[in-house]
Amino acid sequence: MFSHLMVGANDLEASRKFYDAVLGTLGIAPGVINNGTRYFYRSAKGTFSITQPIDGQPATYANGGTVGFLAESPEQVQAFHAAGMANGGTTCEDPPGPREGPFGALHLAYLRDPSGNKICALHRPAKPA
Repeated sequence: MFSHLMVGANDLEASRKFYDAVLGTLGIAPGVINNGTRYFYRSAKGTFSITQPIDGQPATYANGGTVGFLAESPEQVQAFHAAGMANGGTTCEDPPGPREGPFGALHLAYLRDPSGNKICALHRPAKPA
């Protein structure tokens, strides 16, 4: 459905350090600089990018918006959260861990990046056969 997702960053290098760390826990290579104003993180499943706003105004985050990243295990979710906290992120929502909802069991961790964007790592356990 999506080709890429891009969020604004007020301090590009602080955001790069944060995303290199959290996305690295999911097996995604460090960001590649483009034009000196944005970093791209590419995988076989899509592209994520951080950028300084092209209009020169401060980056703002979406009220109610969340960017979710797939994790392969609950351990990856925990590592994602720990890496974010160690690299300028702040925790938000409930503590990392399992949740039960209308779509079944999930393992989630929420963070705000250095510019305030809300992100999440999500692992959906396999349903018992």
